[in-house]
Amino acid sequence: MSGTKIGLKDLYYAKLTADTDLSATYGTPSKIAPAISATITPNVNSVTLYADDQAIETAESMGDIEVEVEVNDIPNDILVELLGLTKDANGVIINSSNNTSPYIAIGFRSLKSNGKYRYVWLYKGKFQLPTDNYKTKGESAEFQSTTISAKFVSRTKDGKWKAQVDEDDEGIGVGVVDGWFASVYE
Repeated sequence: MSGTKIGLKDLYYAKLTADTDLSATYGTPSKIAPAISATITPNVNSVTLYADDQAIETAESMGDIEVEVEVNDIPNDILVELLGLTKDANGVIINSSNNTSPYIAIGFRSLKSNGKYRYVWLYKGKFQLPTDNYKTKGESAEFQSTTISAKFVSRTKDGKWKAQVDEDDEGIGVGVVDGWFASVYE
């Protein structure tokens, strides 16, 4: 039984330190924050050729991949890394119009209804500044989570943008699932 996705956990990121025609290298993965939701929307552009009063051929090209991640809260040190922000001598995060987000990879796993996990890495993307929402506490407190968006693209090295495996798939190499978050899967 293949199972249906019912969970999300272990949201990691790793900085993409190089992406050339010959190689892609990443830093060591680190956990971002407890995950609430993740939405991955690949944008595929499609065109159709018409001739003799009918559609005779179609072609597709891959665009960017929109990613939206909701977490309970992103720790300041990780926010600095994800968004290319700086801290001053007093440890205060400074936002500037000159900040540039680095390319990163993100990985996570999703529990399925059969008790097994789906594992995912997205290879090359940049996070955008999140919207800050604050709300006063009234008669009862409300949790205020953080949602952050990113745009992912294919790697220069090989055109790949995502790796995915279900731990109950047949023929998975030894150590693939156990080492999923030790490094970005290649």
